[in-house]
Amino acid sequence: MTASDATAETRTVAATITGRVQGVSYRMWARETAERLGLSGSVRNRDDGAVEAVFSGPAAAVERMIGLCRSGPAGARVADVAVTEGVPPPRPGFAILRG
Repeated sequence: MTASDATAETRTVAATITGRVQGVSYRMWARETAERLGLSGSVRNRDDGAVEAVFSGPAAAVERMIGLCRSGPAGARVADVAVTEGVPPPRPGFAILRG
C-alpha cells in the first residue's frame, strides 16, 4: 500500500450532535466507542447544549461511528447529527475536551 492509498482510505469529519445529549455521559460514550473503532479525535460539550466531535480513521469506521452517534448512550435523545467533511486530521488518540 502506498502513502496515497492510505490517505484515500482515511476520513476525518466533524459532527455536531443535537438533542438531549448533555448530562447523559455522551462524551464518555463517544470516546469509548471511537477508541473501540480505532478512531482518533475529540469530543466536547458546546454552550448551546449540543455535543461536537471530530472523528478520524478508516472511512468505514468513521461511517460506523456516525451511525452510532444517531443513537448515542442510554438516556440520550439524539435529534440530529450534522456532519462536516474535510476537517484537518487530529493528533493520534481520542480526547474529551472541556468547553
